[in-house]
Amino acid sequence: MIKDASIEQFLETLASRSPTPGGGSVVAIMGAMGAALVAMVCHLTLGKVHYEAVSEEMEAVLLEVEALRSTLLNFIRADVEAFDAVMAAYSLPKATDEDKVKRSVAIQWALKGATRVPLDCAKASRRVIELSRLVAERGNTNVATDAGVAALTAFAALRSSALNVRVNTGSIKDSDFVRESLLELDRLMAGMDQETHSIYQLVLQKL
Repeated sequence: MIKDASIEQFLETLASRSPTPGGGSVVAIMGAMGAALVAMVCHLTLGKVHYEAVSEEMEAVLLEVEALRSTLLNFIRADVEAFDAVMAAYSLPKATDEDKVKRSVAIQWALKGATRVPLDCAKASRRVIELSRLVAERGNTNVATDAGVAALTAFAALRSSALNVRVNTGSIKDSDFVRESLLELDRLMAGMDQETHSIYQLVLQKL
């Protein structure tokens, strides 16, 4: 499995001619790395003498962000499976009119699946950004930069997810699905560029 490969193995495969893993898997990993950094800040805040007042909050953040990290890691495989489903649909026979109808239906179904994965990844990445602010504000100041990197990494995952949503919706004929997906994407993206910049400035002030 991709998520069980070493970093070097993953990068070798990523750099190869194989279409998977690709950008979608990278997005999931970036989001998971952001979540892992938030978790690290929590761990390095809990039990520290000057941070007893935020221990309960840090424990709650840690619990949530570890669940997000697991979810994002699962998107690595989900992205590959979604891409493979799209390619399989495009490879279906189209010799007869019946074949063409079946192929078209399969393609549309697969494209919807390939849209849902990055949309879900965007949702998880946005939440990682929100949690990174909490740990940047209230966590151990000695690792404030890690909270900042968490926000920047998760923001990269969020924006990259948007690209993958849009490339798939461009070929989907179900206008209601496309509209709802893009509205959801806009909601997830709203204000996150300013928020990430704000977190970055917050961290700078703590250095």
